[in-house]
Amino acid sequence: MDSRIQELVDFTKAKFGLNNYYLKRHQFYRSINILNETVYTLSMEWFPNYETEHEDDDSNPEGTASIEINVNNRKFKSAIFVMGKSCAENGIMFANRNTEDIIKWVESETGLTYGRQFQIHKEEEGELLFKECIDGVAVYPAGYIEIKFDEEGRLTFFSIHGQFPSKELIREDKYSLSLDRLEHLKTEQLSLVEFPLHEQKKIVPVYAVEEIFSTNDGKSTIPFEVFADASPYLKIDKIIYWDEPMNKPFERKEINWIEDLTAEQAFSCEPSPDSFPITKVEQEKCMMAVKNLLRQEYPNESGNWVLKHFYRDRGYIHATLKANIQECRVFQRKIKVFIDSKSFQVVNYMDSRPMLETFDEFQTSDPVTITKEDAYEKLKGLFELKPYYVYDLKQKQYVLCGKLDCQYGVNAGSGEVILLDDL
Repeated sequence: MDSRIQELVDFTKAKFGLNNYYLKRHQFYRSINILNETVYTLSMEWFPNYETEHEDDDSNPEGTASIEINVNNRKFKSAIFVMGKSCAENGIMFANRNTEDIIKWVESETGLTYGRQFQIHKEEEGELLFKECIDGVAVYPAGYIEIKFDEEGRLTFFSIHGQFPSKELIREDKYSLSLDRLEHLKTEQLSLVEFPLHEQKKIVPVYAVEEIFSTNDGKSTIPFEVFADASPYLKIDKIIYWDEPMNKPFERKEINWIEDLTAEQAFSCEPSPDSFPITKVEQEKCMMAVKNLLRQEYPNESGNWVLKHFYRDRGYIHATLKANIQECRVFQRKIKVFIDSKSFQVVNYMDSRPMLETFDEFQTSDPVTITKEDAYEKLKGLFELKPYYVYDLKQKQYVLCGKLDCQYGVNAGSGEVILLDDL
């Protein structure tokens, strides 16, 4: 074993008291964060010493410690004991199961400060969930820290996910937004949407608000779904047209998500190809690959699809397409295309149509009788505006915004004001 890997293994064993365990397997992974930085992770599966004849390579036995550590800063990303059972000897222990003690451990483990960078989100018996914040203000995209422990106080689950930015990445500001200043935005974000009710097998038309972030000066907005895909993306927004279909059948290939990474790549923090920008030449080749797929699989749908964006992920270039004309449904028609980044050939794709077809048998409820103006009058006192620090891809900073949202909607048939969570 590489001496640098051995050092991390020994460090992990001592940290979590794994004297009753042996290292079954380990592997490197890498990912790209929203700052477009490459993060290398060493993933380790530690089996209890009594598990000597476990034959199922696809699962881990009870008590297994599955631990991930960031190779570059030696901070642990997760430590999960399978089935909540820990066999650790002198491991992480919260003897009094005291919230304050757990918070101090999290601060020591992560280098974060409670109240300034994370705060309690949910607290239950044997479990604490913390949410990322900036001086008490919520953050988007949000980070989370989760802790679980057994009846004796032994740590059985630790996970940290999110950016938790340094001060240099935050453009601090004094929150000054108010709902009165966003009157125009409230009406713009209100739209008619059809909600599927699975138990009743029914489609209900509802006027609802699409949540959005407004910058603190009220002059611009940041879409809520901008981070739906984790990797930085290249915006395209182009309708795809073609003159003739392609009669050649498309053959799906299996996608290999696992990269074979070396210790040298990990410890030198070699930039992942996923962090490289998609060049003009690559963009044109990918657009041609997408067009050819549509000509093969959707020959009669020229002009029906909008290529929204490209982004890289684990050796592939992903293309996201949306139907040019969308029905006003909560779930929209979408195609995800996976393109080999070396050959620029489509290897596979996913269409949301099979999922949407499950709604075809749903009954459409009463016709729409309420106008958007009437719905707005019913909802105008129920809008919410909460401060958030949002990562702005253009400025590459976290900027102070207000999140405009509404927990309620208006049934467009009956005019009844309803809680959206009840749908």
